[in-house]
Amino acid sequence: MAPDLDSDLLRTFIAAAELGSFTKAAEAVYRSQAAVSMQIKRLEGAMGTPLFVRDTRNLSLTRAGETLLEYARRIRSLQEQAWAAVARPEVAGHVVLGSPDDYISSLLPPVLHRFSAMYPAVEITVICAQSTALAPMLADNRIDLAFVTRDPSLRLNGDFIRREPVEWVSKRDESRLWQARPLPVALYEPGCAARAHTVAALDRAGVPYRAAYNSASMLGLLAVVDAGLAVAALARCSIPERLSVLAGRHGLPEIEPLDIVVARSAKSNRPTCDYLAARMLEDLSRPDPTVSPLEHDIAIEGSPR
Repeated sequence: MAPDLDSDLLRTFIAAAELGSFTKAAEAVYRSQAAVSMQIKRLEGAMGTPLFVRDTRNLSLTRAGETLLEYARRIRSLQEQAWAAVARPEVAGHVVLGSPDDYISSLLPPVLHRFSAMYPAVEITVICAQSTALAPMLADNRIDLAFVTRDPSLRLNGDFIRREPVEWVSKRDESRLWQARPLPVALYEPGCAARAHTVAALDRAGVPYRAAYNSASMLGLLAVVDAGLAVAALARCSIPERLSVLAGRHGLPEIEPLDIVVARSAKSNRPTCDYLAARMLEDLSRPDPTVSPLEHDIAIEGSPR
């Protein structure tokens, strides 16, 4: 008799396989690392075979694990489609979502994939722009939702999603560019919260620097960093594996994290927007450290499903 493949176990397995780490998977599914390890052991026991090859540095799938991953994704997708077909068959319409390119490329793809599977009749238009450009678009109702960094100066406060750490990065080589003074830094455009946090950290630490490049796009910053011309400060979620993360021992100052929110236009009060905002909250949220655990639980329970 085939074992019952628990949906929660499959979700954890998929996260561990895609992220290549039990630690990262624990963060993604909001469990402790010990709980994730226990879930994987339960799944391996049910399948009767190891699913991961474990060593001190890498976590990779066995052949059986690779086979299960394909089926696990299909099972999860079918579960969500089945729920949508029965529970929300009437949801249809159009949503315009705006977000900076670093969040679009790193955080939103799995959310949009799952949402589209659950609500296939909803059309989503994604607009890639920095928060400074999205703020007036939201005010004018040209976009419905903005998945952005919280910035009171732009009136983009929204509903809190997560606090994202910011890391210094450089090209993976031995040039020791981070030791140069003034420090060459690739920065986002003026007015951007990420730029403000980076510059404030350098100023507080008294580190002399020069703006080697200014860009409204993360791709522009990456081009300069890849060329070995500057270091940059990026949200941890968006750092490509090819870059080196410069830890505190490199003498660079700690940068204040970015608070990510989903802000809504005045005309976004309709089910399509409600459910996409709730999907982002459910899939990506981490508790706001300024909010008590009780307040956070109440906010989650009050979100539309």
